Amino acid sequence: MKKINIIYWITTGLILAMMLYSAIGSFLDNPEAAKMMAPLGYKPYVFHFLAVAKILGVIAILTPGFPRLKEWAYAGFTFDLLGATYSEYATGFPLAQVAFMFIFIALLACSYIFYHKKLKLKAASVKDAAV
Repeated sequence: MKKINIIYWITTGLILAMMLYSAIGSFLDNPEAAKMMAPLGYKPYVFHFLAVAKILGVIAILTPGFPRLKEWAYAGFTFDLLGATYSEYATGFPLAQVAFMFIFIALLACSYIFYHKKLKLKAASVKDAAV
């Protein structure tokens, strides 16, 4: 159980930190970031909307309970990362930058997998305690 918790919190902490960093960056006026995002063709309000959604997703994952909300947050993060990866690929970003996104997708997948392993172990321990 301890190993599963450690892996879960490390991967979850990393992905949530990345999502928060991305969300906060969307609200700051950074000319370099705007220059980097210009080829994608998205308007700033799209990034602001996604930033709010990311912050709400982080809160949902960190809040105890609410398993359905956590599932939606994980799904939203998956769509966000896959959409960002495809957008970068489709607009001709360097392959190294596009490939880097798969690290975040793998971290998210790891967090999700270990979230479910944690739930199964918790359910099994509650069942054993009841017997």
